[in-house]
Formats: sequence, C-alpha cells, structure tokens
Amino acid sequence: MTRRFLFVLGSARPNGNTELLARRAAEQLPPDVEQQWIDLAEHPIPDFEDLRHDSDHVRPTEGNPALLLDATLAATDIVIASPLYWYSVSAQTKRYLDYWSGWLRTPGLDFKATLAGRTLWGVTALAHTQPEVADPLVGTLNNSAAYMGMRFGGVLLGNGSKPGDVLNDTEALTRAKTFFAQEAPLARFVYED
Repeated sequence: MTRRFLFVLGSARPNGNTELLARRAAEQLPPDVEQQWIDLAEHPIPDFEDLRHDSDHVRPTEGNPALLLDATLAATDIVIASPLYWYSVSAQTKRYLDYWSGWLRTPGLDFKATLAGRTLWGVTALAHTQPEVADPLVGTLNNSAAYMGMRFGGVLLGNGSKPGDVLNDTEALTRAKTFFAQEAPLARFVYED
C-alpha cells in the first residue's frame, strides 16, 4: 500500500507553531507519499454524541464528519498536529478522537480492523521549557494507538508560544528532518511493559 499521510491540524490559530513544525517534518517525506491536510478549525465537527446504548451509529455521508472519516480510513499514517492546550490535545482534536468511538460502532465500517497496523504520529508545540509537561498529550495518542492496534511514531515536540517561535527551536527543526523516517513500533499501553 502506498503511504498516504493525513495531517489533522487541531490548532485554534492558523499557521501556528504546531502547524509550522508539522509542515517542516512533512517537507522531508518522499515526493511519492500522498499528503492530505485537514484543519479542524476550517472543517469543524459537532460535539460527539455517545449513542452506543441508544441506537446504531450510521456512517456519515456528507459534511465534515464524512470528510474526516473517509480521510482517516484512506490514510496509512495519521498525524495529529495539536498544540499543547492545558497539557493535552486541543478541544478540536479531542472531538475528532471522540468520533473514533462512534466509528468503532458503525456497522460495516470495520474501523478498528482497518486502522490496525497503520501508524499514528503526533506533532505539538508547547510554551513550557520542560518537555515532560506534554506527557499527557503523548499518553493520549499512545493509548489511542495501542487500543486500535496501531503503530505509534511518537510525538515531535517543539517549543514556541508567539507565532513563528518554533522556527527558532533548532533542535526541533533538526528532529523534524528525520521524524517520519523512523520505524514506528506497535503501540503498547504503559502497563504492558
């Protein structure tokens, strides 16, 4: 299967530090690798409704939920590019991941089986100087990948608060050059180690 990257942008600010860092990493992908970029601020989805005990989920056929579902199913690699907001992913990003719960229960979709073996990556910019403050965000993505049977490529961290700050983080820009070239292991829950 030809590699196809889906970049899910979860920032409330266009061209923010997280997106800049993600684009720097994406520049390193080979030209034959397809890339699709979806900005959740430009393609908002309604709050997720948990219907698992009330009714069957129906596959969305139009609008932004359908766009995101189709793009997710088509991707070999899903990149969650979310700034660190209150030590985790942004609200838009969390809403997208919440939709995975519904897609897991949509008849005929085989969402979990389809994503199993594919790779989840993360990119984030944080204003704090200690990278450990991003551990909850990393945990969210790792555990989501582990539950789905996906590979997890880790999270590319960059430092920046004001617009464009991350471009001064030379260590992050250096890591971006090889971030997607690394071999991503099968994700495991922490308690499985």
